[in-house]
Amino acid sequence: MATGGLKITTGIIAAVLVTAAVAQARSVLAPLAAALFVIAIVWPVQKRLQSWLPKLLALAITVVVTTTACVAFASLAAWGFSRVGRSLIADAVRYQAFYDAAVIWLDGHGISFAGLWAEHFNVGWLLRVTQYVTGRVNTTLSFWLIVLVYVVLGLLEVEDAGRRIQRLENRTAARVLLEGSKATAAKFRKYMLVRTQMSAVTGLLVGLFAAVTGLPFAFEWGVIAFVLNYIPFIGPFIATLFPTLLAMTQFDSWPAVFGVFACLNVIQFVVGSYIEPRVAGSTLSISPFLVLFAIFFWSSLWGLFGTFIGVPITLAILTFCAESPSAAWIADLFGGTHEDRPETS
Repeated sequence: MATGGLKITTGIIAAVLVTAAVAQARSVLAPLAAALFVIAIVWPVQKRLQSWLPKLLALAITVVVTTTACVAFASLAAWGFSRVGRSLIADAVRYQAFYDAAVIWLDGHGISFAGLWAEHFNVGWLLRVTQYVTGRVNTTLSFWLIVLVYVVLGLLEVEDAGRRIQRLENRTAARVLLEGSKATAAKFRKYMLVRTQMSAVTGLLVGLFAAVTGLPFAFEWGVIAFVLNYIPFIGPFIATLFPTLLAMTQFDSWPAVFGVFACLNVIQFVVGSYIEPRVAGSTLSISPFLVLFAIFFWSSLWGLFGTFIGVPITLAILTFCAESPSAAWIADLFGGTHEDRPETS
């Protein structure tokens, strides 16, 4: 009993120390995680190109195509958010009036703490948020520049790394690393394919709904829904909240505003909870509790980037657990079974 308790205590302490180290080393580990994710997705392109082109030329084409796709995605997102953002800022006075009315109503019903929030919801608060976002843009550019360097170096090392792993004397470790890496990369590619398909469907439905109901910026709302759908749970919630805020200034009827909110939630629910699981199949099946935990856990460690990369990291951990006999029970408990692995050939 004493030995078992000591092992549990040691395990808990080790987990806390590892978590603290990952949080402190975010400036190093977060770009590395992003680079590994990108490498896993684009490696088949690089491998195909270098089979009939010089390796460096194939690398250049892969990097240029990948960078172009990322820049196009970021530009589309920035365009959609900037168009809607200008409208929301222009109506800031009306939102302030709505908020003040809500505060008065809450105070009248004995909820006095609402007044504390009213002191912070003003133009000064909006200016501070704008300054914060502007500062984050510079940090984000530096982050992705580091990722790009990692991706270039990593694509050059993939085959050499595979050969070094194959030469390991510990054959069990070599098998787990090789098979786990192949299966993880295959799952990453399917994850992004399914996520892109479902994001496109969600964006299309949200845009059509906004156009039918007469909500301004219908195309922009579709773009925003498409972009935010890459972040599970949190992204769809934000994509539902912002159009509802705009509806508050466009419709005089509160039932109409609640109707917009409800219909947008129905779209998100049907696509995310009904269509997506059937498209993804059991290969990407993860406990919803674990998905939500991963999002909040990694966002607490790595900020906004953690909300996106949290699920892929969890997928990778479960996949490597499935390849290890001693840890396979973890994969069976929280994810797909061994039979659910994708083809990696």
